[in-house]
Amino acid sequence: MKHLVSYNFRLLLCIFLISFTACGQSNNKIDHSDSTIINKSDAEWKKQLSKDQYYVLRQKGTEAPYSGKLLLNKEKGVYKCAACGNELFADEMKFDSHCGWPSFDREIAGGKIKTQVDNSLGMHRTEIICSKCGGHLGHLFDDGPTETGKRYCVNSLSLEFQPIQDLQDKASVQLNQNSNIDTITLGGGCYWCVEAVYEMLDGVKTVESGYSGGKVENPSYREVCMGNTGHAEVVQIIFDQRKTSIEEIFKVFFTVHDPTTYNRQGADEGEQYRSVIFYRNQQQYDVAKAIIDDLNKNKVYPNPVITQLNPFKTFYKAEDYHQDYYAINKNKPYCKLVIQPKLEKFEKLFKERVKKNKN
Repeated sequence: MKHLVSYNFRLLLCIFLISFTACGQSNNKIDHSDSTIINKSDAEWKKQLSKDQYYVLRQKGTEAPYSGKLLLNKEKGVYKCAACGNELFADEMKFDSHCGWPSFDREIAGGKIKTQVDNSLGMHRTEIICSKCGGHLGHLFDDGPTETGKRYCVNSLSLEFQPIQDLQDKASVQLNQNSNIDTITLGGGCYWCVEAVYEMLDGVKTVESGYSGGKVENPSYREVCMGNTGHAEVVQIIFDQRKTSIEEIFKVFFTVHDPTTYNRQGADEGEQYRSVIFYRNQQQYDVAKAIIDDLNKNKVYPNPVITQLNPFKTFYKAEDYHQDYYAINKNKPYCKLVIQPKLEKFEKLFKERVKKNKN
C-alpha cells in the first residue's frame, strides 16, 4: 500500500510544517444565534400550543412552583423550546435550586436566549425569551451556585425534553440510510484547529469536537484538562466517500498537526493532546499504518511519527461552546493568530479540495 502516500504529498507535508502553539481554551460565551426567526400570528400559536403552554409562552405567565414535569428530571439530553424546538439547555447545565422551577446555569450556546427588562408585579427582573420564536421562558438571576453565578429559572411548560438516546438513534438512522457515509475519529491536539480545517474539506459532512479513548463516562472539559480521564481531545468526522476518502482524511490529518511529539502539541502538554487515530475497521487501520510507515521511511519529519492507532470505542461530544469555535469567533486573537494561518496554508496546499460553498 505504499502508493497511498505520493511524493507530492510528502513535499506538501515538508512545506506545511509550522510552529504549533498552545490552544488558549476559554469558557467565554459564544454567539451562536439562530438566524431563522419564527413569526406566527396569535391565532396560529393558540392552535399549536396547549392552553397552559400558550399562557406561559405567549402571555408571559408562570406555572405554579413544584408543578412542572421537568423539575426533577435527571435524564441526559437536551431541553428545547416547546414552541419552536430551539435547543436551549443541556442536562449538564441543570441543577437543583430548590426554587420550584427547573434551573440552569447557562444556555447551550450564546444567542439561543434573549433577555429584556421586566418591571411587572412591582419587581425589577430580567426576563429570558427564546431568540427564535420570542416565547417567554422565565427569568434570569445572579444567584447561581456554579462558577457562572447565573440561574436561568425556567417554566417546564416552556420546555420540551429530548433524551440523548433519541438523538443518537436519529443520527444512526441517518447514517445507515447511506452506505457511502463513513466516520473517523482523530486526535491532533487542540480540537478547535483540527475542526476548523476539516470543515473546509470537500466531502466532509459534519465535524464535532469531543473526547475519546478514556476510562470516564461523559467527561467534562474540566475533567479532561486535569489529565485524569485518559481521554484525548478529538474531532469526529462524518464524510461522503463519493467526494473524499479515508486516505485524504489522513493526509490532511498528518499535515495540520505535529505527529512526532509525545502527549504534546506546541505548548499544550498532557495525555489529552496526544496524536491518535481511533479506527473503526480494518481498512482504516491499514491505510493509517501504511501512511505512518511511509512517512517514517522517507523521514518526512525530523523525528519519527508516534501517532497511536487505537480501536474506536466511544465518542463524547464536547460542550457546545467548543463546537464551531473558529466559525463563531473569527475575530478573537487566537483565531486570527493561530487558526487562520493554518487555514490559509490548507487552502493553498489543498486548493482543489476546498468546499466551494464555504463561509
